[in-house]
Amino acid sequence: MQLPDLGAWGLWGLFIGTFLAATIVPFSADVLYITVLQMTSSPWACLAVAALGNWLGNLTTYGLGRLGKWDWIEKHTKVTRAQLEKQKVYFDKYGIWLALVSWFPFVGDVFTIALGFYKTNPWLTALLFLVGRTLRFFVWNILLGAY
Repeated sequence: MQLPDLGAWGLWGLFIGTFLAATIVPFSADVLYITVLQMTSSPWACLAVAALGNWLGNLTTYGLGRLGKWDWIEKHTKVTRAQLEKQKVYFDKYGIWLALVSWFPFVGDVFTIALGFYKTNPWLTALLFLVGRTLRFFVWNILLGAY
């Protein structure tokens, strides 16, 4: 299945694409962002739309993680309750900071689902998701000389 050319849809395509890329749909928000950024004369609008779409998609994935049940994990994986409890202690203490780097390729979705599963503070987690994702796209603007 081939995805539509979201770059040709301008800011709407950027919003949809960055939203989907922050869920478990496997494609790069960065490539789409760079494409649309080079096509537009408004880097600030591009930044705002991409950050919003990516953040909302990330919150969706986080919400799916919050729906997870410990019993499901034990039943369908080889992870024991003791291992889950040990990880929960770590997540309660430090895990929330993973929200800043939840956009990293390959591991970001795992971080996001785990943050939801371990039910980190939703307000602080959402704020850190937004900061991390906005900074990500802002760096692209700087690297590409959009300002």
